[in-house]
Amino acid sequence: MARPLRLAVVAGEASGDALAAAVMDALARRWPGLQAEGIGGAQMQARGLRSLYPMERLSVMGVTEPLARLPELLRIRRRLRRHFLASPPDLFLGVDSPDFNLPLARRLRLHGVPTAQLVSPSIWAWRARRVHGIGRAVDRVLCLFPFEPALYDAHGITARFVGHPLARELPQDPDRLAARRALGLPPQGTHLALLPGSRPGEVRALAPRMLAAARRVAAEVPGLHCTLPLAGEDCRAALQPSLAAAAGLPLTVLPGRSREVMAAADAVLTASGTATLEAALLRRPQVVTYRMGALSWFVLSRLVRTRHVALPNILAGRGLVPELLQDDASVDALAAAVRQVLKHDNAAMLAGYTQLRDALETDFAARCAHELLQLVAMEDVGAGPV
Repeated sequence: MARPLRLAVVAGEASGDALAAAVMDALARRWPGLQAEGIGGAQMQARGLRSLYPMERLSVMGVTEPLARLPELLRIRRRLRRHFLASPPDLFLGVDSPDFNLPLARRLRLHGVPTAQLVSPSIWAWRARRVHGIGRAVDRVLCLFPFEPALYDAHGITARFVGHPLARELPQDPDRLAARRALGLPPQGTHLALLPGSRPGEVRALAPRMLAAARRVAAEVPGLHCTLPLAGEDCRAALQPSLAAAAGLPLTVLPGRSREVMAAADAVLTASGTATLEAALLRRPQVVTYRMGALSWFVLSRLVRTRHVALPNILAGRGLVPELLQDDASVDALAAAVRQVLKHDNAAMLAGYTQLRDALETDFAARCAHELLQLVAMEDVGAGPV
């Protein structure tokens, strides 16, 4: 090995940070001395990433909300482009955040840098014509879901299903009592996990309704205890105005540990996003909700082509879990849906969860490393993933 592999990598939020960290581990095992720089969070930095900007500056939600941050985002991307063109890496990897990463990847690719995108943009849900821009930007798309590569094959774009790391990482049906003890929660009673999202804007939009709905459920379910994990201090500050809605509700607010909170729960009320897949893999009955700014919803609801937004429903191709969105996410409706999942055995939902795990389980990190190293001609292309 004459020199270390130089990786440019950009992740824009916590889920991407976790994905990229696993890939960095696998790359380092195959190519010791890996050097990485770009943008990432604590997990990537623990693997040696030199983060040139705080990852939180890329974390924005909605359709219209990012417009307020657009000058800053464009400035960061322009400076990254200049930095990487002045000292070209062996490979650029964009992790999710496609609106930020794909234009950067395209410019680097034009200058001879191999490029890849981990996590396919949701071309199956909306903005399907993006596929042409994706093909111009990256040499390879690494897809988390098995139905996605065929969408790219039709356009002559190389895409590979690499699986989803959570299918191996998360235990199936973990011990509730052990999780409650680890979190310092009451061992008895009915436990409801409240997950209003990982961004402050999501917490402000969803937490008040979640807490109000939980209060109504508590009035009918003796011994109900709610636990709400928060992704960071920004989310804690966003929650504070909502706590009045929790008056009289047995509630524990924790810093992070959302997976343990779900493991401890009998049911989960969660924002749409990666947490819905985590709840499914942990085999916890769930109700999914989401709200955003009225203008963002007006635009997005007219662009989305899928019947569902919750990942378990999209993967199953049917309404496996209840989802209540925007105006349908009233306090009454949320409370009724939570009572329903607490009252029933949810056998069909749990059976669907098992099928999802079987479809997604691979050695995600090894597959990603294999595909990426092929791009820089550092691995025998005949060798399959470990």
